Amino acid sequence: MYVPCPLTEMMHAEHVKCAPVSPCAPACSTLAESTESDSHELQRIYLFAEFNAAQLQAIRKTMRALSLAEGQTLFDFGQPATRYFYVCSGQIKLFRNSPEGSEKVIEIIHAGETFAEAVMFMKQGRYPVSAQAITPTRVLAFDSKTMMDLLRGSIDTCFRMMAKMAMRLRHYLDDIDVLTLHSATFRLVSFLLQQVPKDVVESPEIQLDTPKHVIASRLSIQPETFSRTLAKLSKQGLIEVQGQNIVLQDVAGLRHIVEF
Repeated sequence: MYVPCPLTEMMHAEHVKCAPVSPCAPACSTLAESTESDSHELQRIYLFAEFNAAQLQAIRKTMRALSLAEGQTLFDFGQPATRYFYVCSGQIKLFRNSPEGSEKVIEIIHAGETFAEAVMFMKQGRYPVSAQAITPTRVLAFDSKTMMDLLRGSIDTCFRMMAKMAMRLRHYLDDIDVLTLHSATFRLVSFLLQQVPKDVVESPEIQLDTPKHVIASRLSIQPETFSRTLAKLSKQGLIEVQGQNIVLQDVAGLRHIVEF
């Protein structure tokens, strides 16, 4: 069963399909009215931080708020890319499917982060990945053409966007290094240490708000290997697994694994 996604309501020229859903799944996500809070949120988004009132108004005019249910597709691989997005709440996974049907998670987008803005510069103008809500998620969708028109008149904004894309490129290069040159244990430990708040020193507790199978895909680890690695680290006294919570009992020992 396929049901329409909110982008169908927003962009009449596009025909977007959601992922198959079970009979008990929510029927579809909805196109919501943008709020005064959304307008204030604009100024906290790096892309618009230095925009003047007229530029912000142009962005606001074509901005749309979308509410997605868990498991709902925002856009599909190869779909014309007319919008870029900001996550207000929830999580979005960016992924691709192999010819055999297996899913590879490329990135997990959290609240406060943007995605798909670089696609507006791609000649083919199509999304190179699919996007789906991991949890109930609210996003702001922005018109790419409006942004391109504003960029032509704002060199500072162009440089900010280039800097952000350069940072992401560096991040992806670091990912390639970790995913291709290191073991599953190294990758999992690195992920766990990245979740530790900077001000926490002793036995930090991490709450995994992303399903473990999604994290495993993001780290290029088979789910069964992911579970075995958690069990091994727990047996070694380095962590304690409590459902979706993980207590890092020996942070120094974990850091030794990734620094060795």
